Amino acid sequence: MHEFLQQFLQRDAGPLVQFIKYGLAGGVATAVDMLVFFALAWRVFPALRENDPLATRLHLKVQHVEEADRSRRFIICTAIAFIFSNLTAYLINIFWVFEPGRYHWAIELALFYAVSGISVCIGTFLGWAMIRHLHLSTTFSYLGKMLAALMINYVCRKYFVFKG
Repeated sequence: MHEFLQQFLQRDAGPLVQFIKYGLAGGVATAVDMLVFFALAWRVFPALRENDPLATRLHLKVQHVEEADRSRRFIICTAIAFIFSNLTAYLINIFWVFEPGRYHWAIELALFYAVSGISVCIGTFLGWAMIRHLHLSTTFSYLGKMLAALMINYVCRKYFVFKG
């Protein structure tokens, strides 16, 4: 048990502990993403509907937005939140989860953003389509985007960006 816990304190860890650490790091980055995304969607680029689950649960007053505008603003909010959450994820990953150094740090950072960019583009298209064509809430569309990105990121980061 001591060895298992020791792996959490260092970068070098077995596959199970590394995956758990990756999940925890992803949780922090996701929290940053959600905070930035929903703050923007609520106040800066309104993209929430009056009956959005987040708006109703938190009793938020939201501005009425047409569906076409809401779907475009979903993309804007996603792009801005992506910059902050991805930087958070990168920093946690290089200091705690993976061994950096497969590439020069600038190339590594570019690859990290490229992998995440591809996954967030796929997820954002899914979220946009969920709003535009299925008329789902921004919150459910956000969750669809997040799940699509999560599935791609771990494998690509582990095998293509870092030293595993």
